[in-house]
Amino acid sequence: MMKKVTFLILLISIVSIGYSQNLYKATSGEISFFSETPMENIDAVNKNLKALINTKNGDVAFIVTNIGFKFEKPLMEEHFNENYMESDKYKSSMFKGKIVGNVDFTKDGTYPVKAKGTLNIHGVDKKREIDGELTIQEGKISMTSEFEVNLKDHKIKIPKLVVKNISETVKVTVNLNFELKK
Repeated sequence: MMKKVTFLILLISIVSIGYSQNLYKATSGEISFFSETPMENIDAVNKNLKALINTKNGDVAFIVTNIGFKFEKPLMEEHFNENYMESDKYKSSMFKGKIVGNVDFTKDGTYPVKAKGTLNIHGVDKKREIDGELTIQEGKISMTSEFEVNLKDHKIKIPKLVVKNISETVKVTVNLNFELKK
């Protein structure tokens, strides 16, 4: 709960400082993850997210509901929410940090960047540097990134009975589209 309050305070402070002309809000996008195992691949997509970028100071933040991840098989979704993510207890995952890299938000182009900050999954904060790419085109921003998350880093336990069916590391892919917040 405290993490959500901190995230909301961050969002409010970004807006209230008067950077509205520099504040971009995600208008569409998705966060997905993929895990390859000998038994079967596990992948899920979540389009229920909120994200902001402040082009003046480089602040970036996103929050996604854990229950929003959709799987091909309903049983996988149930196990994900009940056994692994404990979505009733840990309702969301989030990242908050700063974009590092030379980005000219006034010029169209593609810019390799890093986002340095804190990734919170399963109630556990982990400092991360995540590589990504920002594309500026006609006043709109898109963000893409792929990175790995080690389940142990976020105290997500895999029962011994199914340890061969679930990878200890998952690949996360982020694709977001932003427009100037009005």
